[in-house]
Amino acid sequence: MNDPTPTTERRAGLAQRLPRRVLALGRGRDDGRQGVSATVRLDRRTKNLTKRLQPGDVAVIDHVDLDRVSAEALVSCQVGAVVNVAPSISGRYPNLGPQILVEAGIPLVDDVGPEIFTKLQEGDQVRIEDCTVFRGDEVVTKGMAQTAETVDAALVEAKAGLSTQLEAFVANTMEYVKRERDLLIDGVGVPEVRTKLNGRHALIVVRGYHYREDIATLRPYIREYRPVLIGVDGGADALLEAGYRPDMIVGDMDSVSDDALTCGAEIVVHAYRDGRAPGLKRVQELGQDAITFPATATSEDCAMLLADEKGASLIVAVGTHANMEEFLDKGRAGMASTFLTRLRVGSKLVDAKGVSRLYRSRISTWSLLFLVLGALVAIVTAVATSPAGGVIGPLLADRWHAFVFWLTGLFS
Repeated sequence: MNDPTPTTERRAGLAQRLPRRVLALGRGRDDGRQGVSATVRLDRRTKNLTKRLQPGDVAVIDHVDLDRVSAEALVSCQVGAVVNVAPSISGRYPNLGPQILVEAGIPLVDDVGPEIFTKLQEGDQVRIEDCTVFRGDEVVTKGMAQTAETVDAALVEAKAGLSTQLEAFVANTMEYVKRERDLLIDGVGVPEVRTKLNGRHALIVVRGYHYREDIATLRPYIREYRPVLIGVDGGADALLEAGYRPDMIVGDMDSVSDDALTCGAEIVVHAYRDGRAPGLKRVQELGQDAITFPATATSEDCAMLLADEKGASLIVAVGTHANMEEFLDKGRAGMASTFLTRLRVGSKLVDAKGVSRLYRSRISTWSLLFLVLGALVAIVTAVATSPAGGVIGPLLADRWHAFVFWLTGLFS
């Protein structure tokens, strides 16, 4: 369950990714008041809030057992502080979100109560000192200020309840088998799509753990094999950010941008088992066609089941949930479907998670420079000792001067 990277190194790396403005917010103000003073943004859904956050904002969320993906999204938004209505660690299981925020140097005030949503409005200026939220000199609410020590202690206590969560996970798995055995075994309910998957590779991208690193590592594979690119909700935006256009978007459409939905990809809306698809209205309002996929599975599971059922020869997963730690960290009973989906897909599935850490080029920049220098020395030596050197030498000299002239012209 523990990250092998030393804690001090993780904290230093996270701190380097935060701008000086955000880091300075925690050191106090010139008027003598200590703490964080900034604009407040509020939303009960963390993934909706991250779309509006600006660097230095105070994020007010209602997120019990803050998971890793949500915490990393808040860090990437460069928030000045996080105020949570609910406990960020309830003790049900050792979730990773609070540790990520604290190690990034972001103040976290926990369990302040739901009244903050009625006392504050979007855009208010607030100040956070220790465990207290102020608006001017008015005390808005108080909570628990999380530190590295309190988070570590809570994680230790949460591990004691892990067996209970495992039992619940198994029970949810059995319940899912009863509800969706036809879909899992025979593929009943998988919709017809126009995108051709038969015999091709499918690259399924979820905006989850280490998705950027894995997409970067897979660039040679994408260039060579031209897989069908499937974005799961925000995974479609991850593909666009990397310079690729998704061929298909699968999801409930609550965390994907309008740009992605209108990029020309085929859209498959994940619906409830009874056929209700709240995300369909948004797609239709954008003037896009879509088909629905009713299932109690998660959206990433629907993408895998669809690719498998339509004959994909290989399924490469980026950013998906791959192990028990990530299943529990997500904190959803529906994650049991992901476990069974991976069993269903079987040997077709290749998880790209960790590829960027497993493989790195062993050729350093200095090695390449020495290689180029050696090649130049060899060429010069060959030209100097060759009988044709008198002809080739001036030609190479002219080429070199032309290159230098072009290079200096770029900076003049």
